[in-house]
Amino acid sequence: MIKDSIEYYDQYASLGEGILEGLKYLYKTDFEMIDDGKYVISDNIYVNIQSYTTKTDADFESHKDYIDIQYIISGSEKIGVTDYNCCKVKIPYNSEADIEFLSGDGEYVELYQKEFMILYPSDAHKPSISLSVPTRVRKAVVKVHI
Repeated sequence: MIKDSIEYYDQYASLGEGILEGLKYLYKTDFEMIDDGKYVISDNIYVNIQSYTTKTDADFESHKDYIDIQYIISGSEKIGVTDYNCCKVKIPYNSEADIEFLSGDGEYVELYQKEFMILYPSDAHKPSISLSVPTRVRKAVVKVHI
């Protein structure tokens, strides 16, 4: 797991072209001009832009085929993070949706506007959690195919 401000996106070039391309998209895009939805960035990269109200808790989730880059456009939330191997499967892996749901314990990382978090398949995570009270968030989740 990596967390940083989007202004430092170019420092992550060593993580691969796909991650850099996703971070560059987040840095350069004016999200006020884009509606919520799914958009293709390139052959192996797409983004889901979504608006929602944070919640008090959720299950951990994990992906096998994609790396997540979760970016807060507006609002704030915390994301629970733990090692995949420390979790138990709650809902088995769905290959079409590239997701499985897990139970376990982890640490919470706060994410604020213009901050991103890179989550690898080994990073089980529970996004969209309220810092204190439910609040509106707009987020872009870039999916980089492994």
